[in-house]
Amino acid sequence: MREGCCRVCSRGFYSCHWRHSHGMGSKRACWWFSFVAVAFLLSLCWMYIWLVSFNDREDVNWKMFQHLKRWVNWFMVVIVVSAVLTSYCTLLLLFALFQVALGEQLNLHWLHKIFLFFGAIIITCMIAGICLVWPQEWPTIPLSLQATAPFLHFGAVGALTLLSLFVFQRFHTAKKGSMFLIAMFLVVSAAILLCPLWIQSPCLIKMEELPEKPKLIGHRGAPMLAPENTMMSFNRSVECGVTVFETDVQLSKNRVPFLMHDNGSEFLLRTTNVQERFPNKTFNNSTEITFKELRSLNAGEWFLKTDPFHSVSQLSDDERKTARSQTIPSLHDLLDLAKQHNISVLFDLYSPNQKNDARDTEDIVKTISESGINQNLVLWLPPATRNMTPPGFIQIYNNEKAMREENGSHLNVKYSALSMGKIRNLTKENYTVNLYVVNERWLFSLLWCAGASSVTTNACHLLKDVDEPDWVLDPFIYKIIWISVDIVSVVIMMGLYIFERAEQRQYSNLQRKRDGSSFLFTPVTSFSALPEWCGPESA
Repeated sequence: MREGCCRVCSRGFYSCHWRHSHGMGSKRACWWFSFVAVAFLLSLCWMYIWLVSFNDREDVNWKMFQHLKRWVNWFMVVIVVSAVLTSYCTLLLLFALFQVALGEQLNLHWLHKIFLFFGAIIITCMIAGICLVWPQEWPTIPLSLQATAPFLHFGAVGALTLLSLFVFQRFHTAKKGSMFLIAMFLVVSAAILLCPLWIQSPCLIKMEELPEKPKLIGHRGAPMLAPENTMMSFNRSVECGVTVFETDVQLSKNRVPFLMHDNGSEFLLRTTNVQERFPNKTFNNSTEITFKELRSLNAGEWFLKTDPFHSVSQLSDDERKTARSQTIPSLHDLLDLAKQHNISVLFDLYSPNQKNDARDTEDIVKTISESGINQNLVLWLPPATRNMTPPGFIQIYNNEKAMREENGSHLNVKYSALSMGKIRNLTKENYTVNLYVVNERWLFSLLWCAGASSVTTNACHLLKDVDEPDWVLDPFIYKIIWISVDIVSVVIMMGLYIFERAEQRQYSNLQRKRDGSSFLFTPVTSFSALPEWCGPESA
């Protein structure tokens, strides 16, 4: 009899045996099936971690640039590798389950074993890499669960319901270990069905309790639409409706404050053509180059070549021409733009020598005074020289303790530095809480629900169009939903258990009536009639 296409493909992909082979699966095959399942869960968790970290992808690329001195989108490289591994493990697990459903042996081919082994090593190395190089990203994972946990729970309940069919079949046919199997299944089921009792999210609130939408602060302007820290970038952020320009200030050799984030050794390498313009010189800090020399550098061509946010294709020909002609702006240039549009300016100060902090502050305060901008529009972040700034400047703090001790009212921290409850409590106490850097909609929605006053973002053009959080749900309604889903799942699983038990009894009665008949010629009428695929080693 001709075998079905599904049966042949499943057997061929999993074991590379294109013909049906009789006999029961070995215990070794069962262990490899378990390894496939573990590899699938591991790759799925890793893929989730990396997708959640997409908000901070530029941190990865920046760290790699610091080591390699070459700008490559390393984050996307890891995304592609992770997606391939996850897809491979998912297909392998699906074909293994098809093997079980079709009564085939679970003989994993040796090539799959090698691929799985190396895949597990790759994922382990990448996790170790995060622990060593990027440990500050781990708090993002539990934070993300506050946005995704309710929906992950519904998916887990659905997967549990489907998996129960195979568990009950195994329970009814196994000779050994069936009680341990059902006990483990019950423990996992209880954990999944009851996990909403521990799920917390700021978006589990009534719609009328939703705080005001956070204001947007342009991180180095609008770096997804134009080269960062250029006048084109800040002009594009004005179109987004930002209330604050965020930038980084350094002083040149002739004491002119200019805008540049990168600092230290070869600080001009990433965002300018300094190697082409000065091939025989190396600038290790801002005090080694004059502002005239800085102004002669091109600060836009790199953006079109590297396309750091994969957004260059969205630019018109005129916008690309404008980006290509950008130069390094002075602080005075930015202050003039801020004064024109009544937008605040928030900046950090990078000084190659901390002994010069006082002198640098004097030069910057002088530049601000000469610009004629309203002092209330200046948000001062550098902590070392606060006492040297005019009283009209708004002092911004990077930790809550210092803010409270100095009777400040503005806090600026990384989005994962505060719990959602802490953010809500601070805003209730009339503190202004700004969180950086927020690019993804799910994260913006979560911080909106928590009551953040503002967020610093690279994606102002995307977040300005967000009219409400991704989801807001009344806690009572959510409780009704998850209890209903759990009840439906339990009823279905009970029905499957009863069905499998009845089929097994029917099959046992049929076996007793067939004198001398072989299992190999017994028609398979249900999952209960399947061979013991994780049974003892066959002789």
